[in-house]
Amino acid sequence: MCSRSSFSPYRKRTFDPSLLSKDQIKITDNDYGKIWNLSRCDNCTHIFANPCPSLDFIQSLYSEIEDPLYQEEEKGRSRNFIRILSALERMHPEKGSLFDVGAATGILLDIAGKRDWEIDGIEPSTWAVKVAKDRYDLELKNGIFETAPLPENRYTAVTMVDFIEHIPHPNQAISKAHKILSNDGTLCLVTPNIDSLAAQIMGGKWWHFRPAHLGFFTKKSLDCLLRRNGLHMVKRRKYSWTFSAYYLLSRRPRWRYLLKNSAIASLWKKIPVKLALQDSFEIYAKKDA
Repeated sequence: MCSRSSFSPYRKRTFDPSLLSKDQIKITDNDYGKIWNLSRCDNCTHIFANPCPSLDFIQSLYSEIEDPLYQEEEKGRSRNFIRILSALERMHPEKGSLFDVGAATGILLDIAGKRDWEIDGIEPSTWAVKVAKDRYDLELKNGIFETAPLPENRYTAVTMVDFIEHIPHPNQAISKAHKILSNDGTLCLVTPNIDSLAAQIMGGKWWHFRPAHLGFFTKKSLDCLLRRNGLHMVKRRKYSWTFSAYYLLSRRPRWRYLLKNSAIASLWKKIPVKLALQDSFEIYAKKDA
């Protein structure tokens, strides 16, 4: 993160990485409390998997992910993304081009296109790329953002919603975002805040502690990540989630009995629940002058 080599042990792993499967890293996994060996940088406070799996290994798993439950939560996720797009549109009332990194099934990009953004994005999951085409007629790039050939100084906005905690080299991704942003462009980052009150209260059971997450950020480490790559923060707020009651009940085995009746389960799916847990950053950053 900050190029320093001094770090300390943070938490010991709670699962066997050699047994990691594609189902454990899908967006809707619920292996809460399962983490890699984590270390903490003594300088910038970034917390990261150590040793960290390679980008190629991570890509091999993500390319095979299928996650229908993600798409079933389209309505709730749309509410989350509309808030982000509204913030970007206040900064860029003329709109322009938007690139979504880790676009999943294209929900954010579909909404952005309907709001008159010129849209593009990339996603490693072959299944998700197909869903984006079938559901929204989107032509997502299928691959890895960090190594994909993309035009420089092109995009008005780059969005990374729940992306950088999943990758082994955040600097590489943020550097790439800097290159493809236009001079007045804006990067939007959403990522868990390991210093949040929720993280402190829940400890090892925090819902962001899961096999898919390789890195955890603090305000200091995010500042460092952005500055090192020629960006500066212009807005920061706490991210709020909206899910159906069905989705939230399905996350916990002891509550799943409430879903056994199909008629009642259908009702739960129609009830939106806003979670203001205040344990994720929503960051907007611009290129340095």
